[in-house]
Amino acid sequence: MDHSPRNSTVSASATRMVDVLVPVALDQTYSYKVPRGMELKAGDLVGVPLGPREVLAVVWAENANPDPRLHNRLKDVSEKLDLPPLKGELRSVVDWVANYTLSPRGMVLRMCLRMGENLGPERVRAGVRLVGDPPKRLTPARRRVIEVLSDRLLHGKSEAAKEAGVSSGVIDGLVDEGTLTVEPLPPPPPPPAPDPAYGRPDFSPLQRAAVDAMRALAANGTFHVALLDGVTGSGKTEVYFEAVAEAIRRGKQCLILMPEIALTGQFLDRFAQRFGVRPLEWHSELTPRTRARNWAAISEGSAPVVVGARSALFLPYADLGLIVVDEEHDQAYKQDDGVHYHARDMAVVRAHIAKIPIVLASATPSVESEVNARKARYQRIALPSRFGGQHMPHIEAIDLRREPPARGRFISPRLAGEIKTAIERREQALLFLNRRGYAPLTLCRACGHRFACTICDAWLVDHRFRQRLVCHHCGFSMPRPHLCPNCSAEEALVAVGPGVERLQEEAGALFPEARTMVLSSDLITSIETMRSELAEIAEGRVDIIIGTQLVAKGHNFPRLNLVGVVDADLGLSNGDPRAAERTWQLLNQVIGRAGREQGRGVGYLQTHQPDHPVMKALIACDREAFYDSEIELRERTLYPPFGRLASLIISAGDRPSAEGFGRRLVALAPRDERVVVLGPAEAPLAVIKGRYRFRILVKSARGFDLSDYLRNWLAVSPKPNGNLKLEVDVDPQSFL
Repeated sequence: MDHSPRNSTVSASATRMVDVLVPVALDQTYSYKVPRGMELKAGDLVGVPLGPREVLAVVWAENANPDPRLHNRLKDVSEKLDLPPLKGELRSVVDWVANYTLSPRGMVLRMCLRMGENLGPERVRAGVRLVGDPPKRLTPARRRVIEVLSDRLLHGKSEAAKEAGVSSGVIDGLVDEGTLTVEPLPPPPPPPAPDPAYGRPDFSPLQRAAVDAMRALAANGTFHVALLDGVTGSGKTEVYFEAVAEAIRRGKQCLILMPEIALTGQFLDRFAQRFGVRPLEWHSELTPRTRARNWAAISEGSAPVVVGARSALFLPYADLGLIVVDEEHDQAYKQDDGVHYHARDMAVVRAHIAKIPIVLASATPSVESEVNARKARYQRIALPSRFGGQHMPHIEAIDLRREPPARGRFISPRLAGEIKTAIERREQALLFLNRRGYAPLTLCRACGHRFACTICDAWLVDHRFRQRLVCHHCGFSMPRPHLCPNCSAEEALVAVGPGVERLQEEAGALFPEARTMVLSSDLITSIETMRSELAEIAEGRVDIIIGTQLVAKGHNFPRLNLVGVVDADLGLSNGDPRAAERTWQLLNQVIGRAGREQGRGVGYLQTHQPDHPVMKALIACDREAFYDSEIELRERTLYPPFGRLASLIISAGDRPSAEGFGRRLVALAPRDERVVVLGPAEAPLAVIKGRYRFRILVKSARGFDLSDYLRNWLAVSPKPNGNLKLEVDVDPQSFL
């Protein structure tokens, strides 16, 4: 045996033993011998043999009580890596998150070391310099290269070839002739640090109180949670930048978490306007080499500010002094595969362990954060009005029962008239529909056949731009057929219901002179394309924007004064306990794009339920009424934050196996009057990727240790085998 789990301790001889944690799906540490002359301490990154391969690992603890019987069965630590050790604070975060989410510690550690395997010396770039006489055979291409390099300075090889308009082969030929010489280029200088004194804005009197609170928070340097609660357009970003500036002055690193970092080019520009440089980015679209370089800069302390998606929370900061969670209410902070964690909640945990302040910012705080602020667990820092004296948008309902669109249309006459007026004023309009594609359902008029996914319990969505029918749950797609596969009728297929592509078609028919653009996640080909499209809108080169929830993600559209929500009821009928909260937040955020810089914004809600509490609160701009009713409902039903939830999803290749395993699991649930176990019941999405899904919902009192209850339950339960799979999600956000 090459190595041993931690609970099998190792030799008591003079040889040192350490326990290491490996970033794989295992919870326990493994014991290894420390070779003579190697100095190791907890947190050091090491290479160790694991089975037939060499893996990256972290020293987790000294093994002070080795078992002499295993001394000769253990392998040595192979090497100590020349990288900063993981601090005790981050190791405690790994242990805490794994314990709370019931995830293997190795999988949580993997998020901390995700780019570690790409670390290594930077590739030396080649440069060329003019040193000799021109060659005897002087072609026009060679002459252009010599002219470019006539200053006899060192130039990058690829840059020189590009400037001269030649291939790299021409450069190589001149090197062979002795005209040019190749020398290594010096490494580029590190980017300048953000300057807290650069670009200080002028704050309004109302903002100054919030700015003072932000600076005091960052200066205090101890654990403290502040909810920066400001209406859309109130300048929350500029206000929390002052906390960032204060942390930079004190030599501390700052982390700014964002729900959609890949789409926030405007934010990066605003950061550069305030601090003179862009921050370091961390998200999935970075190249492996860039991620490795950024990982090293963060761990060495040479990255003062990091702006990242949720995974940035687990990076090994050298001296983290402040965390900001922007748009803290956003559902994108929940990780739904691998380790199931909520980045906002785990950010508060990391701040608590590191004893540093944290700012949660939102115009529509989550019910959990609102309750914490009302109970004074969080400090509320309010920005109740827009910057520059701009008014909040006026909101009206369009009752579709009384003012329906024309048959086959989805934009009501009143909304169409308002859009026409906005275009005539040279203003922009936004049509919002949280539904991608052309239509959510395609059926045959002849026989009624509906196109469903072959491996999911879901209809295929018509995407006309791509000429395909697509499943939004597993990614399956097929060409849009001309014949019905059921009855062979020709040209009998009809799209039912609207998607954003269909809205663009309708807008084009209603306003043929208007320039339209669809903003939808499935149409994004790259971050650069997305940022270019957002720039076009900001510059006024688009008249009508048609968008999904992507447009609610904090973008600033200066000429946008009208927002039409095509189906305001869409999120209210899916059986999700958070449906009202999410609908209220989403519609507030999207209408909040209007009237931010000039004119008065107005939002129109097309709805069949104008008397629904969410619609009434939106129309009256009465956020307190919404929170009061939602909090009262949650408290009465003991839903979060007044109770706790966990979801157990059992899936298998056949229905009886999934259901049977779920029933056996429920039968073994420990009896406790503080816990209610519901199910197993078929999940709302009963089949995904050919796997049948059943759900068990566990509900407990707020102060109950639900993670410990689940751990004890699963310890006495059968382990899923074969094609059975069990996923545990503590604090679930999705109920599909």
